Amino acid sequence: MSTEGIEAVFLETHNWGKAAKFFQALGFELEFSTDHNSGQLRNGDGPYVFIAEVPEDREPQMRIALKVPDADAFHTDPAVEVVTPFEDTHYGTREMVVRDPDGRLWSLQAPAKN
Repeated sequence: MSTEGIEAVFLETHNWGKAAKFFQALGFELEFSTDHNSGQLRNGDGPYVFIAEVPEDREPQMRIALKVPDADAFHTDPAVEVVTPFEDTHYGTREMVVRDPDGRLWSLQAPAKN
């Protein structure tokens, strides 16, 4: 089994409000916001953007998430370095983190187990 393309872009920011307004000015619509300075925006049928505010002393990161339909059926090729195997997340998915040859981290997102 392989991935099914890009599902989401996860962004960290120092200012949730400004970041959300930036993406809204580019045509993204707010799907929901949380009570802890984060939220999800989408533009059409493309991948969603999830933005989370982090403290000023932390460098904002960005990670692209690739869609995996079934974590249990997914097996990595030896060319893919697994940083963390699939684990349940607090936001209702299962996530694996892999590293590309240049050191960038990528998330593989699968539905939570039923």
